[in-house]
Amino acid sequence: MSFLLSRRRAVMLAASLCLLATPALADPPVGAPITGPQPKLGTIPLTITTQDGKPHTFIVEQALTPRQQEVGEMFRTSIPANGGMLFDWGETKEAQMWMRNCPIPEDMVFITADGTIHHIAEDTVPESEAIIDSDGPVRYTLELQGGITAKLNITVGDKVTGLPKS
Repeated sequence: MSFLLSRRRAVMLAASLCLLATPALADPPVGAPITGPQPKLGTIPLTITTQDGKPHTFIVEQALTPRQQEVGEMFRTSIPANGGMLFDWGETKEAQMWMRNCPIPEDMVFITADGTIHHIAEDTVPESEAIIDSDGPVRYTLELQGGITAKLNITVGDKVTGLPKS
């Protein structure tokens, strides 16, 4: 009996070690077909302070992996007024976006590494494949509900705090 119990423990231990050694399920590869929205991603709070000193806080999802960034807000039918999605490019570069498979308008806020809003593309055209350019090097792109930047008087030069630094 003690042999069987020891063997059972050994099998359970081996199975546990196999589970630990198995890599987590990875995102599908970039370029794989996108047929629906991605699950909700992890969130962080960001605050945009307008030039008149008024703060606006958003709870935004973080698109961190290349696949999460590729899918972005595709197929989502709403963005909360205090929500959005942040793309951290990991470096300062020219950012280019589009609205493929995005059925609702968005405001795209392009942000420099120091948290300054460099450019805003307001009320982008749903489903369009036209390139939306950052008009210069940026570290982040923030997608918000279409029309929210005008409503809250968010403009170029405003400051964003709470951005991840790597």
